[in-house]
Amino acid sequence: MFSDNNNLVKNTSHKVVLPFYLYAAFAFLAATILLFLSTNALNQHYFNPKIMAITHIMALGWGTMMILGASHQLVPVIIEGKLFSNILAHFSFITAAIGIPLLAYGFYVFNMGWPAQWGAILINTAILSYLGNLTLSMIKRKKVNVHATFVLTAALWLFVTTLVGLLLVYNFSDPILPTDSLHYLSLHAHLGIIGWFLLLVIGVGSRLIPMFLISKYSNTKLLWLIFGLINAGLLTFIIFFLYVPQISFYLISFASILFGIGSFGYYCYHSFKQRIRKKVDEIMKISLLSVIMMFLPVILLFTIIVWLLINSINPQLVLVYGFVIFFGWITAIILGMTFKTLPFIVWNKVYHLQAGLGKTPNPKDMFSSKIFSLMSIAYLAGFILFLIGVYLANNLLLKLASFLLLLAALFYNWNVLKIFSHKSVKL
Repeated sequence: MFSDNNNLVKNTSHKVVLPFYLYAAFAFLAATILLFLSTNALNQHYFNPKIMAITHIMALGWGTMMILGASHQLVPVIIEGKLFSNILAHFSFITAAIGIPLLAYGFYVFNMGWPAQWGAILINTAILSYLGNLTLSMIKRKKVNVHATFVLTAALWLFVTTLVGLLLVYNFSDPILPTDSLHYLSLHAHLGIIGWFLLLVIGVGSRLIPMFLISKYSNTKLLWLIFGLINAGLLTFIIFFLYVPQISFYLISFASILFGIGSFGYYCYHSFKQRIRKKVDEIMKISLLSVIMMFLPVILLFTIIVWLLINSINPQLVLVYGFVIFFGWITAIILGMTFKTLPFIVWNKVYHLQAGLGKTPNPKDMFSSKIFSLMSIAYLAGFILFLIGVYLANNLLLKLASFLLLLAALFYNWNVLKIFSHKSVKL
């Protein structure tokens, strides 16, 4: 997802990173196919097998696998040292790659037996391997900064998220928790959304958005404040959920997280304002759009809390909230940053022996800008139409929107495979 184009190639082998990218691309395609085939389920309660399967493919197969791969190249850049173990990185990929489809299948057929249970076990094994690899890399280097702290803390929250998910899977057949699994769904979801995705994106984005913009802006104190606000909001949410389950108290957690996101928006704005590179390319524009889209889930969350204070829960509002997070914010980040990083990884794989010996293609020429533009148009149109379709409960509009998102996934995979299949060419 993110990388330092000059340094990552010296520290992490492409053999570690590329499988994660390819797997994530296929997972995105699989999720959009299921979405297109399951639009009828979108008019039902959000807790139904098809929606749960799609959600976990997007959260784990698309978002998390891409981030795991990118982290293996990014952490060495942040700590200015090497990844502790490539073997652990490969192991985390293999276990996650097997576990995710098993878990998704369990949800799709709504059988919480051995496929879902073993899927959850393998996913936890993968995350534990990833967390151990990051921790040992930082201990070995003995260099920890605010960005590394964000990444490591996000990895810890990811493990807590998947561990809770494992308990919820077993709780369907063996009552090991005080109440049913549906009760804990909100806790499980927000551990991942806030603790994993939000912390990771802010920590990494604060390092690399200024770098890609070639910006002079830096504010470490503000980043530590953001780190404290996001974690304080999540911790108070957990406490309120477990011990003071009153909706009004969640506004305290919401305010802390909102202030943290707003502060990050302030950080990005000043990075943009103080940029040296005045021209911003289309790929970077989508990445900056994803920062703006961070506020949409927060606005929806506030709406849900206020609604719950006045009325009962609105299933359609919850569905929109989840869609905005996984198909909106997280997807916009990945769509933008894939083509900022993947071409450089493959370029180094193909041309590292030729570098400096003659002209070689520019990494940005390794994929089609026309296909990228078509992908962007299809994605934005599909995203907007989907929100309208959910609001109107219009199945025809939902079908059209999901087709456009499927089209965007096909264009994305087209360009990704084009980059992967690039052969050495001298200019």
